[in-house]
Amino acid sequence: MVTVLLFVGVFVAIFVGYNIGGATTGPAFGPAVGANALSKSSAGALMTVFFFVGAWTIGRRVVDTLGRDLVADPGIFTLEASIGVLFFIGLALFVGNFFGVPASTSMTAVGAIAGLALAGGELNLAVMGEIAIWWIVAPFIGFWVSLIIGRYFYAFLNRRVAMVRSEGPLIELDRSGLVPLPVPSQTTTRRELGGVATVIVIGCVMAFSSGTSNIANAIAPLVGSGALEMNPAIIIGCLAVGIGTFTIARRTLETMGNDLTELPLTAAIVVATVSATLVTFLSFIGIPASFVIIATMSIIGLGWGRATRPITVSEAVRGDERTPVSVGALTADEEGESIPPIGEETPADIPSAADLFDPATTARVVLMQNVVPVIATGGAYLTFRFVPVFGI
Repeated sequence: MVTVLLFVGVFVAIFVGYNIGGATTGPAFGPAVGANALSKSSAGALMTVFFFVGAWTIGRRVVDTLGRDLVADPGIFTLEASIGVLFFIGLALFVGNFFGVPASTSMTAVGAIAGLALAGGELNLAVMGEIAIWWIVAPFIGFWVSLIIGRYFYAFLNRRVAMVRSEGPLIELDRSGLVPLPVPSQTTTRRELGGVATVIVIGCVMAFSSGTSNIANAIAPLVGSGALEMNPAIIIGCLAVGIGTFTIARRTLETMGNDLTELPLTAAIVVATVSATLVTFLSFIGIPASFVIIATMSIIGLGWGRATRPITVSEAVRGDERTPVSVGALTADEEGESIPPIGEETPADIPSAADLFDPATTARVVLMQNVVPVIATGGAYLTFRFVPVFGI
């Protein structure tokens, strides 16, 4: 019976990991695929490798937090309970995917485990409070860092990073020697190669940060129950993620690549760097982090910083002028443009465009970002509290 339950538990963990791979590959490598710098298969391979590196090095700290520290008594993680927790994580993520909203896997996993702990009276309130505080603080750090970059440094970065893709392939094979070697095509500029290399590196950093935080969402219950040791569990989880990167992630890569025009290359690099750095730091101290929420606040901060360039800090504090955050705010200051000093720009100096955030879409995303973890928490609590088969 135990063998059957363990098989079921591993299968559910693989399913969760599979969905994590499908959901996280697009945000990491969508820009590179959209720029024709990587094939989808190459993106899947890089995602798998760097996810594993992040999971194997720092990710085990988050596994310990979710599987051992969040509950006062790790013995509450029976094999049956672990399967139930993983089921609610998968179910809640499915609800988010059904509505087309990128749900936070970390918040969902913490919610499901917290529901189990609450039902058994074993929730470690100190650890839960620390996690909750960082969930509030980290997005605001991302917002303010990105705002400062957008207001004071974005123009400089954009002139260095922004690129326009040339016609034709980036790389060609030089077959003049005994061994064909990849070389830049005749239409590829040095600036273009630098920009593409930057996008690929940023994708690898995001994949690493995803591994540090998300591996726990697939394996923490099984590790906490003692059904699996840490190292084999990480390997199983990463293999499941890898399967997802080569299969269902192709859809998210296509979507992210085609939608890249809504967020310019420079902005995408800033948002990815700020978000990945914060997520990696939080994982290092054992805090499961939501990359989606931090990235969203980073985008808002970056756009707001760009939009407030026409006014000084004192005017912004007094609210003398207000400029909507727009795509134009993020695409201003193209190479070669004259950039007026802060406070001397006018709103007309920043090209206007449709607002970056559609109110209806934003409301739906914010609603589902909160509903999905609630589903996991409430479902887990009610099940473990009132269904005797789980023995809580």
